Amino acid sequence: MQKIRKGDLVQVVSGAGAAKAAQGRVIAVDAAKGRVRVEGVRLQKRHLRPGRSGAREGGIVETEGYVDASNVMLVHPGDNKPSRVRVETRDGRRVRVFVRGGDIVPDPAGA
Repeated sequence: MQKIRKGDLVQVVSGAGAAKAAQGRVIAVDAAKGRVRVEGVRLQKRHLRPGRSGAREGGIVETEGYVDASNVMLVHPGDNKPSRVRVETRDGRRVRVFVRGGDIVPDPAGA
């Protein structure tokens, strides 16, 4: 079971975006490489020519880049502070649990 899923609210604790203590939702997860995309963090610009890939206009497009999953922590909804997460078995199923407080991590909204 992955500790970080698409739609989770996370905070960047080191690397790109850590200086701003940026919080955002996870847009995508690359489990093979152990990386996640967080909205508003590590914006990359791409220059596109008009007419490529369908009816897209040309110009400069900003997209989020990937950040290593070890550089982000889930945000506890009770106090909006980052917390580590562990996986436990409760009532016969595996669930994600915040280390601080022991509350179950709510299911992500965007998944």
